[in-house]
Amino acid sequence: MDLDRLTTKAPPPGPANPVSRRPAILPWLLFLCAAAVAAWLAWQMWRPAPIGDPLATSLVAFDKQDRLTVFSAELAPVVASDDSRLFGLVTSRQVAVIPARVDYAIDLGKVGRDRMRWDLASRTLAVRLPALEVTRPNLDEARAQYLREGVWITRAAQDKLTRDNTKLAERLAVEQAANPVLMDLARSAAKDAIRQNLAIPLQVAGFGDVKLSVSIDGETARQ
Repeated sequence: MDLDRLTTKAPPPGPANPVSRRPAILPWLLFLCAAAVAAWLAWQMWRPAPIGDPLATSLVAFDKQDRLTVFSAELAPVVASDDSRLFGLVTSRQVAVIPARVDYAIDLGKVGRDRMRWDLASRTLAVRLPALEVTRPNLDEARAQYLREGVWITRAAQDKLTRDNTKLAERLAVEQAANPVLMDLARSAAKDAIRQNLAIPLQVAGFGDVKLSVSIDGETARQ
């Protein structure tokens, strides 16, 4: 008997059925598509301003702050008030030193493209800020010092003297806050703050080292 004829050979393995693999591949395809869509949406929402538009980058930096306090001054107005009662027979006087704080701020909400200019040749961004805004003085009457003069000072007279001195101190603090020296210091602080606030966003956006020229409405030519 021929042994070679009795030996049976198994058929070679054929290719795997592609239909059986399709259910395993489909979830991965759906996952990759969802991840791509999520990445695209995230890029559209949080992508930085396109390179070549430094004005847009600067406006975004301003929108996050709106109003910026750039300088504060501590003042000490010295005021005096008089009171007379009983047809001038009873007089009293009060001298007061009332500490006050005044803040200088810039309204960045007023800064638009019309206040910016980009010079590509010198890589200089010029920004013109609105005039400084001086806040209402914040009087610290808890630390106020009073000196009263008079033989007889009634409670009503004392209250009136205090109210009058408070009004005078607030008015005097406003006048002191407009002092040219303080205004110059506040403008210098505003320019430094704007340069710092714009330099980092512009670098992050890919503009590198940009020269920043900042001016403020109302300042004289020498400033």
